[in-house]
Amino acid sequence: MDIAERFAEALAAELPDRAGDLDHLPMRLVRAAAAVLEVDGAGVGIHGRPHQRTPLAASDATAALVEELQFTMGAGPCLQAVECGAPVRAVEARLVSEWPAFHDQLVARTPIRSMLALPLPGSLTGLGCFSLYWVDPVGADTAAECAAERVAALIAQQLEQAAAWSPWLAPEVPDAPARPEARRRGRLWMAVGMVMLARRLEATDALALLRAQAYAGDRTVDDLADDLVERRVHPDCSAGDDPIGS
Repeated sequence: MDIAERFAEALAAELPDRAGDLDHLPMRLVRAAAAVLEVDGAGVGIHGRPHQRTPLAASDATAALVEELQFTMGAGPCLQAVECGAPVRAVEARLVSEWPAFHDQLVARTPIRSMLALPLPGSLTGLGCFSLYWVDPVGADTAAECAAERVAALIAQQLEQAAAWSPWLAPEVPDAPARPEARRRGRLWMAVGMVMLARRLEATDALALLRAQAYAGDRTVDDLADDLVERRVHPDCSAGDDPIGS
């Protein structure tokens, strides 16, 4: 069984009760990737315009925290991978040398000590990053980069088929026509990432919170996501707030 077949099998096994709910797709993709590549964690995020950088999903709570630290600090292997368009393999010694503040936070708050960041291809080129995490300080050196790049390509293919990414594009990039459902999902995923950062939640919980807030406010989750993306409401909220962060 090749890597694509193993990834498809792992994806089918992740959140099988939500397999038809594409809103959960990023979470299923990173969990499947972590299982197939046998790493300690995985995450995927978007690094478009500076004010529209956001995680999409992480394989577990630890990976979610590592993603949050990179986005919060605005530095790390993910940003470099997107900027240079090439994989960034960072064992602990390199993290200490190139991103000392980020490394200090990793040591203080997580068991993760090395990582491999890969830019996503296709329509997500220059926007998306797929990251793998290890507890081993030199774990990133053991990674089979060709297998990781193949999984990154499979993730990108799934994401670009499911959502429109125009909200993240720089102003000079043409806004390609997109299906309304794909455009809706792209904005919803961005809103989920914003709530993940603000509330320190995993993606599944952030999506559940958005849906609960929308229901409590007698509105659609799409409308609430639009308000978050357009900064009409703030994602840092209490469970009873209506709307989020108002």
